[in-house]
Amino acid sequence: MPTPQEVLDGYAEGTPYAELAEAYLTFDHPTGDDPLGLLVEAAASTTGQRYASGVRPTVERFETSFLADDSLTSFADLAALDIEDETLVEVIGAERKRHVLLEAAQVLADRPEADDFDALQGWASEADVYRYQRDPIGKISGIGPSSFQYLRQLAGIDTAKPDPSLEQLVDAIRTEAVVALLDTNEPLRTLASAEWLSLTTEYRLLEIDRLAWWTYTDSDERDAVMELFELTTTS
Repeated sequence: MPTPQEVLDGYAEGTPYAELAEAYLTFDHPTGDDPLGLLVEAAASTTGQRYASGVRPTVERFETSFLADDSLTSFADLAALDIEDETLVEVIGAERKRHVLLEAAQVLADRPEADDFDALQGWASEADVYRYQRDPIGKISGIGPSSFQYLRQLAGIDTAKPDPSLEQLVDAIRTEAVVALLDTNEPLRTLASAEWLSLTTEYRLLEIDRLAWWTYTDSDERDAVMELFELTTTS
């Protein structure tokens, strides 16, 4: 009977999971450490779009329309936009994404940190996903555990998001290693299971997240993301 470590080793062999995780931890990815762009990226993901074909193009449109000419320079500026602003609608699209973006910008603008990036990181380091519905960002309509965690990842936190790919990986480990305590019946149990794996194996939580994404995402999307992240495919 293989151990969880051995099962994860099998999935990890030949994959760039560590490089992908490191890119988030060091902000060495297309959006970098721009707090406005990072918030847009998180908001754009709330409708389930793929990164390469949906999320990243949204961020690029936002950068061109609002950041290139310094028409927006802070979370406070962003929060002050009307949700029906013509340019915002054209750039961001769905009302759900615009609602999440503006409401989250207001929460972050109201934080005590003088710098927006510090405000984002301050929120992310304090946030508790297991009480996300009490969190000022977590209780925004359109934010669930996965998007909550994605924003924390974008802020440089070593964590995972309980999305379908993580659920599939946890289920696979539970089956192959016969670990009854692993549970994917609901998102927060999936996350807790991934946390247990990170504590009992050599894989950090964000690496497990990226390994899950790599394993259960089709090759076209993987290749597109690797190109955007300027990483070399290892398999």
